[in-house]
Amino acid sequence: MKLLLHICCGPCAVFPVKELRSSGVEVTGFFYNHNIHPYTEYKLRRDAARSYAQMVELSVVYRDEYLLEEFLSSVASEPAARCAYCYRSRLEEAAKCAAEMAFPYYSSTLLYSRYQNQEMIREFGDELGERYGVKFHYEDFRRGWQEGINLSKEMGLYRQKYCGCIYSEKDRYLKK
Repeated sequence: MKLLLHICCGPCAVFPVKELRSSGVEVTGFFYNHNIHPYTEYKLRRDAARSYAQMVELSVVYRDEYLLEEFLSSVASEPAARCAYCYRSRLEEAAKCAAEMAFPYYSSTLLYSRYQNQEMIREFGDELGERYGVKFHYEDFRRGWQEGINLSKEMGLYRQKYCGCIYSEKDRYLKK
């Protein structure tokens, strides 16, 4: 099976790539995370994904775009719904890329995080896969949460402290 895997960051890719490869899946990464804030954080995450890819010899397609204004204009009127925009926009680009590159399957490392909405990701993944003619591979990678953390620390990968958008950065500092 050939699969294009959307990678949100290096540490979140560790367990899914390991698991997919161990089950015989031929994985190619896809880095597209246009809404990470601030830009310095975006660069840290992109560079960590590059470092990880080099360590494990993972081929990655990089869509090196920083579209903060587009993200803000899409979510500013309803910040509570920002995650839906985030999931959908990144999965749509992954599905498009998978179709363009003739991958029969695509997935996302968003399925590794215990903080993300699995059902929403799966729903968008299936819908967008159907639209672009690629199958969304759903796998709940949360079972490897601690293993992925441990491995990413052993690898010395940059580990972020918040989801990535400007709103999650605010939540990080303004605890309720």
